[in-house]
Amino acid sequence: MSPTRRPHVPSRAGAGEQAQARHTDLRRTFPPLPPRAESAGAALTWWGTAWVDALEDTALDPARLARGRSYADRGHVDAITVTPGRVVAYVHGSRPRPYRAELRLRTLSEEAWERFLDTAAARPDHMASLLDKDVPHALAAAVDLLPAVDDVVPECTCPDRAHPCKHAAALCYQTARLVDEDPFVLFLLRGRGEQELLADLTRRNATHAAAEQSEAAAPALDSVPAHETLTSDVQRPPLPPEFPAPALPERPPSYPQAPGAPDPLALDLLATEAAGRAHALLTTGTDPIASLTAWQDAVRLAAAHPGSGLTAATRALYASLARGTGRTPADLARAVAAWRQGGIDGLGVLEEEWDPPAGPFDRARPALLATGHPEFRPRRNHLSTPSLQLRLGRDGLWYGYESDPGREDWWPRGEPDADPVRALDGLLGG
Repeated sequence: MSPTRRPHVPSRAGAGEQAQARHTDLRRTFPPLPPRAESAGAALTWWGTAWVDALEDTALDPARLARGRSYADRGHVDAITVTPGRVVAYVHGSRPRPYRAELRLRTLSEEAWERFLDTAAARPDHMASLLDKDVPHALAAAVDLLPAVDDVVPECTCPDRAHPCKHAAALCYQTARLVDEDPFVLFLLRGRGEQELLADLTRRNATHAAAEQSEAAAPALDSVPAHETLTSDVQRPPLPPEFPAPALPERPPSYPQAPGAPDPLALDLLATEAAGRAHALLTTGTDPIASLTAWQDAVRLAAAHPGSGLTAATRALYASLARGTGRTPADLARAVAAWRQGGIDGLGVLEEEWDPPAGPFDRARPALLATGHPEFRPRRNHLSTPSLQLRLGRDGLWYGYESDPGREDWWPRGEPDADPVRALDGLLGG
């Protein structure tokens, strides 16, 4: 009789030497990070802090986060492998066999990468910052580079169904240290390796330089001295044609931090908003946000700003917007989650209860029971269990919400769907 084969358990010894041989442009494996004092900050850079807070702002159990942070600080996380949209590592807990923890993050579309590359190549200072392993705020704002609420999806082979478990939380904290030291790890997570990214930037920078030289050598436009235009007997030439509207509003310049100067983030936000609204008026003749109330516009601003509520600067933005609308930062954070879930319709679902027609609402409960879900209790446009809730919006879509059992502290989660079963499966990660 053959002996029983034991499952393979990754060894913590020698992982560093093996990791160095497994680096490619789209797959990077980092040796285990050394333990560090628990009093040290979870991240040092503003983008590393954004990564950590993306997890902490959605965690349902602070105690598990604290244990995960302790695991990370004590060096319980093995070698970390990073590929587009995924971070994987084995994490050692109280049992002899480690658990496989994983973090998933949406990669950027080709259109978003084109926008990012064009923005970076157009500014020599942006290029220099990237080469120095620094990420300018304006570049991160050009695309959704930083993780927002619910962007980071944790998974683990342990039996704990918490969101996240302590092993996934430990991996998240260690990944923040990697992102701190090298922001190209974050770029890889969003879908582009360092070599490919730098090669694309080099090509675009050369293209921009050639275009600028061509424009400098262009002949001067025909002109008329200003005083001659006031002489009645001068034959005035026809006005030149209007310049075409640009395809997209341009990004504002980077504003430096200086004592006594306005907040750079606030200036960047105001300039970006002004450019976007001016572009919409120029191309469509209408203001897309003119019909919004002050509260709806504050929620829209906070939701549209990448990384809102994650760093110290953007927390100040939350506080300012909340104060200006007579709300609390917590009210604004919940409203932002609703806006990101479904725009102005999602905000309406959060803030308004209503009595829907009986047909679609009454059909939802037996449909959920038929697919094995627990029984939901109805109230107006809500279907609820102790920790899950579906809300029917006036747009005919079902919106998912979650709460700790018994707290009635409901937060928007998942994607809305016309089918309540699909909406609930999306909420549960199915």
